[in-house]
Amino acid sequence: MNSTRIRFENVVQRFRLIRERPDTLREAFTRVFRNRSQVCDFEALKGVTFTISNGEAVGIVGRNGSGKSTTLKIIAGVYRPSSGVVEVSGKVAALIELGAGFHGDLTGRENIVLNGLLLGLSRQEIRAREEKIIEFAELGDFIDSPVKQYSTGMYMRLGFAVATEIDPEILLIDEILAVGDLAFQQKCMARIEDFIRRGKTVIMVSHALPRIQQLCPRSLLLHEGMLIADAATAEVVTRYEELLC
Repeated sequence: MNSTRIRFENVVQRFRLIRERPDTLREAFTRVFRNRSQVCDFEALKGVTFTISNGEAVGIVGRNGSGKSTTLKIIAGVYRPSSGVVEVSGKVAALIELGAGFHGDLTGRENIVLNGLLLGLSRQEIRAREEKIIEFAELGDFIDSPVKQYSTGMYMRLGFAVATEIDPEILLIDEILAVGDLAFQQKCMARIEDFIRRGKTVIMVSHALPRIQQLCPRSLLLHEGMLIADAATAEVVTRYEELLC
């Protein structure tokens, strides 16, 4: 049986960027006649190759703009790569952006149902998990308030509770645990550790290196869109710190 959960082979993610906008219609016509291009291609990932097996906890580190979040969004299916091969096996729950997947005018309780449906659960399965989600999130009466009234910490509580209670095979986390109070962060860390013990695949992006070292035996180091290290976390962290010097 193939134990590979995620496979990237020579993956390129290219975005088209607008270099500058003309301030007036006259400037726009002038630039067209001068053949000055207003767009350029930016490669967020440049031929990235790696595999992650079932049950691995893997950190992704690198400077801002190195391609970390782009990698998670490709795994989550938010982006389709410009070229290369991506294979993902198993149900994915992603904590990538605060508020992602939430409808601001719906209550927390209603958003639990919405997110559960988006993640492939039936209404019966969602209802069976609802009280556990609410209990873990510790939102009190706010669970029946529109989420547009939530603080960033409250968003994180609800998002984490939903994503982990649906019991995915793959959990993606991108810096979201940086918000919220210390007690709840510790509660989240305990749940992530339980996921790892139960053989789930966890991929975490964070600038908090001690957290990566605590949870992830292996890490990937991205730099300017390229994978420059794939090794034990201690080795990767040392190399990353050298880049920062």
